[in-house]
Amino acid sequence: MSTRGEAFAGLSVALITPLRDGRVDYETFKQQIEFQVEAGTRCLCPVGTTGESPTLSHDEHERVIAFVVETVAGRCKVMPGTGSNSTAEAVRLTLSAERAGADAALQVAPYYNKPTQQGFFEHYRRLAEESSLPQCIYNIPGRTGKNIEPETIIRLAEIPNIALVKEATGSLDQASQIIAATDLTVLCGDDSLTLPMMALGARGVVSVVGNIVPRDVIALCAAMDAGDLAAARSCHFKLFALCRDMLGLSTNPIPVKAAMQLLGRDTGELLLPMTPLEPEQLAMLKKSLTAYGLL
Repeated sequence: MSTRGEAFAGLSVALITPLRDGRVDYETFKQQIEFQVEAGTRCLCPVGTTGESPTLSHDEHERVIAFVVETVAGRCKVMPGTGSNSTAEAVRLTLSAERAGADAALQVAPYYNKPTQQGFFEHYRRLAEESSLPQCIYNIPGRTGKNIEPETIIRLAEIPNIALVKEATGSLDQASQIIAATDLTVLCGDDSLTLPMMALGARGVVSVVGNIVPRDVIALCAAMDAGDLAAARSCHFKLFALCRDMLGLSTNPIPVKAAMQLLGRDTGELLLPMTPLEPEQLAMLKKSLTAYGLL
């Protein structure tokens, strides 16, 4: 089935934001971006949850987006996080990303203030009206406090430049309803659910573990696209323990930043209130990376 956001099918990586002494480390960031481009990653998603958007300043947020767009230079798609629990602020960030040359906008559901379903609808409609960028609805009620119900997303699908959903509810039932009723490109928002979500018709994943092993996630997506379930299962089970630890040992992005530090690809620095792994958690992460063959 053709979907309106098909250009974003495959692997999108939810980039970490590398830090050094409390500031964005752009030299390391460039290396991480080049690593993704060389791997063949379809789309980069800076300043999302994994990119510590809640703790970057607005100036840093906008500069990171511009830097990623400039560094990529058209070699892959860029879909930055530009969402907010203030519709006016989300519009401002989205228009800034559009001026910088982003290809789409990842819009987290308004958080903390817990809008009604009509509130969600009006929020996304306003974003679609104000910006010409394809809009990706990012539904992650575990963080935002409220689910965007499938019926609301189905209504939103009638708006032309709402093109994608990052589906991170963990509910295959919800994903099924959206995929069955719309032509939106659905991207999995939970690494460990990529295979079952793609089996339902999702077109890829916005991945955290892709920061570390993008080629392996690409192989999983390609196997599912090719209908090779045996190969896809093999990829899934290879990735599964790593996915579990990246998102299960502690709050994202704490484990993935620790892993990147262990692999010599990041300082591992976080912005408060995020804090490093405890020693026993770090030992478990090292064991997982070693079992995978990365250490």
